[in-house]
Amino acid sequence: MATQAIVAGLGARALGIRVHPAAAAAALAVSFGTHYAADRRVPGEGLLEKLADKTGKGGFYRLASHGINGAFHLDGAFHHGCETVAALIATTHATTR
Repeated sequence: MATQAIVAGLGARALGIRVHPAAAAAALAVSFGTHYAADRRVPGEGLLEKLADKTGKGGFYRLASHGINGAFHLDGAFHHGCETVAALIATTHATTR
C-alpha cells in the first residue's frame, strides 16, 4: 500500500494534479480492502470464487486448461474495476496545480 501511495503521489505531481488528502486516503483504503478480500483464495470460501458462483461464472473461475486460468483472469478484471472506483474517489475535489 505504501508503494501504491508513493507512485500515485508521484504520478499526480508529474501530471500537475492536486489530490485532496482525504480522497487519497479513501481511495487507498478501497484499494487495500478490495485487494485483501479478493486475494484470499481459500478453496470454496474465497470472495472471487463466491462471486463467480453467484453470477454463473463458477466454471470459468475453475477453468485451468488450454492456456487459460479463469481465476487469474477474473482476479485481474475484479482488480481493474476496483482500481477504477479508487481512481474516481481519489480525484474527487482534485484540482490542477
